[in-house]
Amino acid sequence: MNPNLKVLVVDDEPDVVEILSYNLRKEKYTVFQAYNGKQCLESAKVNMPDLIIMDIRMPEMSGIETCREIRADSKLQHIPVLFLTADSDEYTSMNAMDAGGNHFITKPIRPAILIGMIKELIK
Repeated sequence: MNPNLKVLVVDDEPDVVEILSYNLRKEKYTVFQAYNGKQCLESAKVNMPDLIIMDIRMPEMSGIETCREIRADSKLQHIPVLFLTADSDEYTSMNAMDAGGNHFITKPIRPAILIGMIKELIK
């Protein structure tokens, strides 16, 4: 795996951020962390990640709202967004895709499946 690939992990649950970050670093990705939508946007603008992995349900600014902001920003709009959520209903996945998400995965996350999706999205 290319160590120059950068991934921004965004979730309001620090344990989820840490687990994902650990697994991504094992694959030699450079990992940035954020805990809400506002931090995500700030980090994305500074670090220009190759991929954003983001929870949908977050306080203040949901992942869906954050994704819409990313898609509206000409410097960020090309970055793939992989949504994470505990919700597995069709409505949530449709909203995530309508907001500009590239993929959708439900929690609990299996690291091997997540890494496979990442490799597919970053190709």
